[in-house]
Amino acid sequence: MAEKIIYINSDQYKDEVLEAGNVVVDFYSTECPPCEALASKYEGLSEIYGDDIKFIKIFRQENRELAESLDVFSSPTVLFYQNGRLTGDVLNGGIKRSDLIKNLDALLPEERVKEIKLKIKPVETECGVLIIGGGPAGLTAGIYLAQAKIKTILADIALPGGQVTTTHLVSNYPGFDKPVEGFMLMHYITEQAKNAGVIFRPAVDITDADLKSKKVLIDGYETITAKKIIIATGSSYRELKVPGEREYKGKGISYCATCDAKYFEDKHALVIGGGNSAIEESLFITKFARKVTIVHQFDKLQANRAAQEKAFANKKIEFIFEHEPREFKRSDNGKMEVLIEELKTGNHKTVECDGAFIFAGMKPNLDLFKEELKLDQWGYVDTDENMRTSIEGVFAIGDVKSKAYRQITTAVSDGTIAAITAAREIEEMEGQN
Repeated sequence: MAEKIIYINSDQYKDEVLEAGNVVVDFYSTECPPCEALASKYEGLSEIYGDDIKFIKIFRQENRELAESLDVFSSPTVLFYQNGRLTGDVLNGGIKRSDLIKNLDALLPEERVKEIKLKIKPVETECGVLIIGGGPAGLTAGIYLAQAKIKTILADIALPGGQVTTTHLVSNYPGFDKPVEGFMLMHYITEQAKNAGVIFRPAVDITDADLKSKKVLIDGYETITAKKIIIATGSSYRELKVPGEREYKGKGISYCATCDAKYFEDKHALVIGGGNSAIEESLFITKFARKVTIVHQFDKLQANRAAQEKAFANKKIEFIFEHEPREFKRSDNGKMEVLIEELKTGNHKTVECDGAFIFAGMKPNLDLFKEELKLDQWGYVDTDENMRTSIEGVFAIGDVKSKAYRQITTAVSDGTIAAITAAREIEEMEGQN
């Protein structure tokens, strides 16, 4: 079946988009991993919806003026049109198939959508190892397995790279004489995995997972059956769960200094936490902010000594010990007001700032399968020394497993061990058959 995608430029935009009924437009770029991740989804959906909706691609780098006039400043960005008017969501970054489908369905009558759904046929895929999660641990496991000539699929709800992609500089990963940007380090590892032969399923919805039968349903239509499964889903920022936190998330409250510190030029930032992440990220924030106030629940910092020394020597940083936040509010003048409690006395006071960064630790990403797995007291997956979990043929690696230290290097080590163990077990299984 011929591909139902039209490539156009700015001169054709009016005729092909504004005067063409139902249209979806993908602004893409070259050398763009998220664009590559989107391409197969976009092409597949064009075959299903292409009789009713026109699928357009515009090369953003050569049509920058048009893109910017539409507030498109990143690739990929997908826009939806109905009779010349923008409608639905603006999708960008790691775009999921389910989000595309939701917006495509919204362009059509309900009865037609039901007819189109009948075209979506279930797909069954088999592989040697399915890796769920594309951070350092999962990518490393993929490299070892693919090099061992084992068919390996790596599925991730986001794009490959994991949390490291939001780290400003990595200075303790072997092989680099100078600190390397986190996103570049993960780009190198991802490309190495691709070259080794790992098959990627990026930015997917993991609809269902049955670890015992080694079956995982992604995007609601593809069932992947594997001989072994490696869980490498990592961890997420832990919320404080105090009033105002959810309300102002992304609107004054951030969990990522690399992402948002640049918006604090000559401003006052409040940081919650006193561990390595809190202190190292506070030091990064001082490159932009005029003042950083660190609020910590204990009477001393938990960060490593080198980071502490730098923080105490930095004149932009102030400390409030033995306090915890109790509420986040927005004042009449647009500032953020953080109500904090002194733990010894119970007294409250309000600190005014331009925004807050929360570094209160991490939690494992296990919502899909935690009921099946044996966990430790903190909710991380219990494994043996070879990364085997309580379920036969299932491994857990990286930040999702129970361990003393969570570093990029320990994640890479976990991936290596799990991959070698899984490869040997598969070889033994095939030798017996």
